[in-house]
Amino acid sequence: MAQKQGVRFIVIAVLLLLGVWWSLASADKGAGQFGYPGGRFLATAAWLKQHQGDANLIIVDVREGKDFDGKLIPGAIHMPWSAFRYSDAVRGIGGAFVGPVRAQEILGAHGITRADEVVLYDSVNKDGGATASYVFWVLDLLGHQKMRILDRGIDAWVAAGNKLVTEARQVEPLLYQAPTAEIDLRRQVDGRFIYDRLGDAYYQILDVRSQEEYLGEKPNPALDGSELKLGHIPTAVNRDYRSNWVDPETKGVKSYADLQKHYRGLDPNTAVITYCHSARRGSYGYYILRLMGLRDVRLYDNSWYEWGSPQLYYPTETQPREFAGQALPAPGMTRATGTAVAPAGAAKTGAAKQPKGGYISCGG
Repeated sequence: MAQKQGVRFIVIAVLLLLGVWWSLASADKGAGQFGYPGGRFLATAAWLKQHQGDANLIIVDVREGKDFDGKLIPGAIHMPWSAFRYSDAVRGIGGAFVGPVRAQEILGAHGITRADEVVLYDSVNKDGGATASYVFWVLDLLGHQKMRILDRGIDAWVAAGNKLVTEARQVEPLLYQAPTAEIDLRRQVDGRFIYDRLGDAYYQILDVRSQEEYLGEKPNPALDGSELKLGHIPTAVNRDYRSNWVDPETKGVKSYADLQKHYRGLDPNTAVITYCHSARRGSYGYYILRLMGLRDVRLYDNSWYEWGSPQLYYPTETQPREFAGQALPAPGMTRATGTAVAPAGAAKTGAAKQPKGGYISCGG
């Protein structure tokens, strides 16, 4: 009898271990696609050609103005990425997010529903993904489950020998409704949120502007044309968003192995906040980290328009920073929708700690 009970317990233990393994393996469905842990967020021209006729697949051309030549991938709708932004002249912030309520109205007006798989594309001419990535961030904030960015955009489609059309797909307005519990407002942070967490080891800050902007050698313009403060957010590490490309001509995304080397030392088990001047480039940094499998990624939507305002007393520095670790980042286990616990020794949230060395300016 005792022997039978022992065997029974072993079987139960094995089944429990298999359950845990299956749960972890299924946590990010599509992991490993195209060689990226978050590969379910990427599409290639070949993949799109194969899935073009899938039910609930919506292809979205996000180009606008001079970047939109009237030619589209067959079956694509036209939804300019700038529809999700507006300029707040009172606060001097350009390209602010319209908010989750208005965003859902825009998506519904373009015939997009919660159940659709959305493939976003722009063009190599418009930074190879750095506008489609803003809409990706909007969808991620809304808790949308199926969205991809076409690597190299419409240029990849043409390079593969595929044809274009001159008329966008006509769709009927539908209801896009995200359950309140699935909208993750923590994907968006503001200046006060960051200021209160400077020195908190759970939050890493990623500046994706050029090195010249980061070091304060090149100023960012304010909405009225004047100059914003120089430098970067204290403790922020610089990775120019363009450095995620294989080359500046094709602007294809680097391999996962190369991205790991590029972000060596970044801790995937903490939150990463990306920013730039207006959040457009910051959204591309956000997308790359999600493609790498990081879960708790957030976008500082007001970016340097807010932090660099001379009217606000946010501190800046010009001293370059680097990630503290040396390991290659692997997919993070934290979740923005769960309860994130700061690692042992992390500073408590509260008053900002000023970094040692470098030039600190609070403006004002």
